[in-house]
Amino acid sequence: YRTAREARDTGAMAWALWSGGTLARQRGAFPLAWRLLRLAAELGEQSGDVVVRGYSLAGMAETGRIQGDYAAVTALHEQLLAEARKRGEARHTVWALEGIAQIHRNTGAYDTAYALFEEAAEIAARAEDRRGHAWALRGLADIVSVRDRDPDRALALLSEAEVSCRAMNLSGALAYNHKMRGNVLYRAGRYERARDLYTRALAEFEAMSEPRGRALSRLGLVKSLARLGRD
Repeated sequence: YRTAREARDTGAMAWALWSGGTLARQRGAFPLAWRLLRLAAELGEQSGDVVVRGYSLAGMAETGRIQGDYAAVTALHEQLLAEARKRGEARHTVWALEGIAQIHRNTGAYDTAYALFEEAAEIAARAEDRRGHAWALRGLADIVSVRDRDPDRALALLSEAEVSCRAMNLSGALAYNHKMRGNVLYRAGRYERARDLYTRALAEFEAMSEPRGRALSRLGLVKSLARLGRD
């Protein structure tokens, strides 16, 4: 960032801030992430770099969504979706659809969430966006497990998603896939298998120093052990 500032390269400054904000979010430092990403978006707009502006706004939206601040970021997600559709950017469209779907899922609007995840999966498949497709399938599996109480179908969707995760070496997506598999098994009362999946996911998140995934996996593991009478 300092090098870019000394060179008065506003676009490069924006990208440096975006990188720092993304790293902060991955480390769980959400207030810092929001601040850096907001500055990156502002500098991106000043420099006319629509790409870094879009990435930074998306990072802000994801940061707010992770924190559960849905009121603050729903409109931002919808703005990004409209812009992505207008420009015909399939990957950004998929990302925005999945973000909005997750908000609806977390607020109990399962039918709306399912429809959005389904649309995201279809667009991602056509665009050969394997990362986006894997995340959409994971979202569908979650809804099928919670709403339809169909663990076998949910597990099949997760198995399909895992193929893409492994093919592209998406370690983070794969770890969240395993964590979701644990969720599905736990809801179905298959506590021993859930314990094994949470243990596996926890090790994967610890290896990549991902605090949010680590906390969620540990919570699932504790709940599974309690059900098994080993808390």
